[in-house]
Amino acid sequence: MPTITSIKPQKNKKRLNIYLDDKFGFGLDLESFVKFGLKVGQGISEEEIRKIVNESEFQKNYDKILKFGSLRPRSKKEYNDWLKKHKVHESLHAKLFNRLKYLDFINDKKFALWWIEQRVAFRSKSKRVLIQELRSKGVDKDIVDDVLFESELDELKVANKLLEKKKYRWEKLGDYEARIKKSQFLARNGFDWETIKKVLKVDYDD
Repeated sequence: MPTITSIKPQKNKKRLNIYLDDKFGFGLDLESFVKFGLKVGQGISEEEIRKIVNESEFQKNYDKILKFGSLRPRSKKEYNDWLKKHKVHESLHAKLFNRLKYLDFINDKKFALWWIEQRVAFRSKSKRVLIQELRSKGVDKDIVDDVLFESELDELKVANKLLEKKKYRWEKLGDYEARIKKSQFLARNGFDWETIKKVLKVDYDD
C-alpha cells in the first residue's frame, strides 16, 4: 500500500500535490484534503486514491463551471460545450448538471428571456435574428416561441430605435436614397418587409 510521504501546495494555493512513496501521486483541492483527513505517513489504498481523485476532480471542475455560469446566464448547450472544451470526464457530467440545476443555473427559458431583454436593450435585434441566436445556443423552438410571445417584442419600436442609432449614415442623403438605404439596412438586420414598410411609412407595392 502506498504511503503519503509529502504534501505540497500548488502555485494557486487552493490545491495541493500529494506525493506517494516520494513520487507525485495526485492533486486535490483544499476542501477534499480536509474532508479526507490526509496526512504524511498515512497509508492509502488504490481504491481510496481513485475515490479521492474522482471527488477532487469533481470539485475542481464544479468550481470552474460555477464561475463560468456566474458571469451571465447560460443555456444548457453552452454548459455542454464548456464540458467538451475542458475535456471533463463524462462520469462527472450528470453530477455537475444536477448541482447546476439545483442552483437554477440551468434553465433555458430564463436564459432566453434574459437574452432577449439584453439584445433588445443594447443591440436592437429583430425577432428573426433573436430566433437564430437562441437556436444557435441550443434553445428548443417551443421555448423560443413561448418566450418571444411572453416578451411582447415590439419590432416596430426596435427597428425605429436601430435607425435612430444609425441616423448619421443617412443625414446627408436625399429622401429617396435615404429610404432605400434604410430599408436595405433593416432587411440585413432581419426585419421583414411588412415591418420595414411600416417603419418607413412607405408602400413598396405602389
